[in-house]
Amino acid sequence: DPDSGDNGLLLYSLVNNQTNAFDINENTGQIFTVSVAGKAGTFYLEVQAADQGTRRRTARTTVNVTIDSSSTNNIVVVVLNQKINVVERNIAEVKRVLEDKLAWNIYIINIYSNEFERKARSSTDVTYVKMTAFDEANQEISAEDVKRKLREQKSNIEIELEKIFSTAVTAAIEEAPANSATPELITTIVLSVLLACTLTAFLVYVRFTIKRKRYKYELKLWRVLITLCATDKNGSLKSLEKLKHVNN
Repeated sequence: DPDSGDNGLLLYSLVNNQTNAFDINENTGQIFTVSVAGKAGTFYLEVQAADQGTRRRTARTTVNVTIDSSSTNNIVVVVLNQKINVVERNIAEVKRVLEDKLAWNIYIINIYSNEFERKARSSTDVTYVKMTAFDEANQEISAEDVKRKLREQKSNIEIELEKIFSTAVTAAIEEAPANSATPELITTIVLSVLLACTLTAFLVYVRFTIKRKRYKYELKLWRVLITLCATDKNGSLKSLEKLKHVNN
């Protein structure tokens, strides 16, 4: 908008933003993700720009955002001790600092907080910046190389970020736990537990079956003995002989 004053002051907004997966910086028009986990496909966002004149004028356009469900092993997460809404407003400058110090092209995949509530956007002083890097030939840089260079340039990056945020900034690399279980290990453990439970149940069943059969045999045996003793007319000696014969 070439006008000056309020007539040239533009504020941006998302019209009919029903997904809540995206948000927009009203001053710059920069669109960013709020939560797109598990989502894929193309989203059509209607963006409106409005000046602040007495007779407010507006214009709209549609922005197509495509989320690719494919994954990469070369994603690196940088943790900043800043509020997420502050990082979002300055993400272009953060990207510039990273590109300058790493000497690679940086692609910001996502900016997020561990808190899911929307209020956490201005209350939690921990923000995660998920990124990947490309060289001049547009070849993806391995995560290990990116991490190595981030460690080498950590002090320089933090100094430049302090100029942007006007406060002390720490930029750490999020590392996976050293003993984190892989999906294959988890699957193996689960199958082992199920196998152990099945084997235990089988042994209990076998033992129960054997005991049951033994009980029935003993009960039948006692019934035979009682019958023999009850029908014997020649005294206890013959009963004992019959008992011995039955036991044999």
